[in-house]
Amino acid sequence: MKKKILAVWGVFALCFAITVGLWFAMNKAELKYEEVEATVISSETKRLKNKKNGNTYDFYEVKVEYKDKEYELGNVHSAVSYYKGKKVKAFLSNEKLYANIEGVKTSTPIATIYFIFLFGSFGMLFLAAMYTGKLSQKKLEDKKKEE
Repeated sequence: MKKKILAVWGVFALCFAITVGLWFAMNKAELKYEEVEATVISSETKRLKNKKNGNTYDFYEVKVEYKDKEYELGNVHSAVSYYKGKKVKAFLSNEKLYANIEGVKTSTPIATIYFIFLFGSFGMLFLAAMYTGKLSQKKLEDKKKEE
């Protein structure tokens, strides 16, 4: 059991180190985009409600037109300022339009790998903590049995 725990902690440390390295690489990556002006066609806020806990989640769908082509604007944080006919600044990258530079940055392949390792790090941390807790409980039970 101890070897298994050490292995899980080792994998966590490796994932975490890779995640940190990927974060720096993602922020240094040269982004290829073009700043353009698009016209809002429609904007809508969709609200989903979690039936179990009652929490609501808002999703924003903003459709814009640029060069006679319709796009769904990515990385929109609010639909309030996007009304039909308004000219908005957008960022064109890989034939997709984004509302801000962060949308371009997080759509790169290095960002995808970064997020995979980030979630993997959290998963390994959870597993390592769980196994360490189980070992501690087992040691306490064994100690009580000896007394």
